[in-house]
Amino acid sequence: MSDNSAPRWGSEMLSVLRIVSALIFLLHGSQKLFGVPATDQQPPLMSLMGVGGVLEFVGGLLLLVGFLTRPVAFVLSGMMAVAYWMFHAPQNLFPTLNGGDAAILYCFVFLYLAVVGGGKWSVDAMRDPVRRGL
Repeated sequence: MSDNSAPRWGSEMLSVLRIVSALIFLLHGSQKLFGVPATDQQPPLMSLMGVGGVLEFVGGLLLLVGFLTRPVAFVLSGMMAVAYWMFHAPQNLFPTLNGGDAAILYCFVFLYLAVVGGGKWSVDAMRDPVRRGL
């Protein structure tokens, strides 16, 4: 691959990152809300974990299609930062020991999406003629 392939495929790969991250993220929410994929843990809807499940599922769906990408990703990035510091860091500061590495990765992937948007393959890009030609 030549050095100019990054500008050529950058927006498409941004969309791929958004789609894959959102799909995996919304599965966490569907597990909490609907028990799918199967799990033993289904928290009450009006609990902190239940509200987290709603944000994961609805936010994941919105990011999956790239609708309102920037504000949704910003909220989800903050949610993942809070999740890390509330649930993982008290066990151990090191993410490899406290199971919080996914929360950190989601936090920064979503922060990145909040800054750059959803990429070429998003509802946001379809709605904004200026950004269509990313």
